[in-house]
Amino acid sequence: MEDIIRKFKVITLRPHWSQYIISQGLAFIISCALFLVAGHDSITYKWPFLILGAIMTCIMLYGCLYLHKLRYIITSEQLIIQHGVLTRTSDYIELYRVVDFSENRDILEQLFGLKTVWIFSGDRTNPKLDIYGIRENIDVVNIVRTRVEYNKRRKGIYEITNR
Repeated sequence: MEDIIRKFKVITLRPHWSQYIISQGLAFIISCALFLVAGHDSITYKWPFLILGAIMTCIMLYGCLYLHKLRYIITSEQLIIQHGVLTRTSDYIELYRVVDFSENRDILEQLFGLKTVWIFSGDRTNPKLDIYGIRENIDVVNIVRTRVEYNKRRKGIYEITNR
């Protein structure tokens, strides 16, 4: 039994770098606009625009750093989400608790060749997990589904539906 569990390779997924552009695009546009307004000669009070522009830039940089540190680790029995910048947190979802999957690709994700995978589980702390910024050619649903089915069989868990 343990040999079969070891055959599943640990997979680590990270959001693709272009997800930074998709996620932080609006903050970047707002900070650029504020700095442009502050740099115009006819503006008398430049400080509010400079301060707001600096705040928006810090928010954008924090978002980029957060995405850079984000990890989704798929083991043989768990899905581990490691996130956070100043405080690192690891959330665990037992794979036998996963009940459904979905893939979503908005227009920007389609342009960059990315997708968002939604995983729905019976976990109380993470009933819905968004795995975003994943390349469209990585079949995350099939990888997780195979491991979920294996863990459900191994633990003797059967789904009963009432239709």
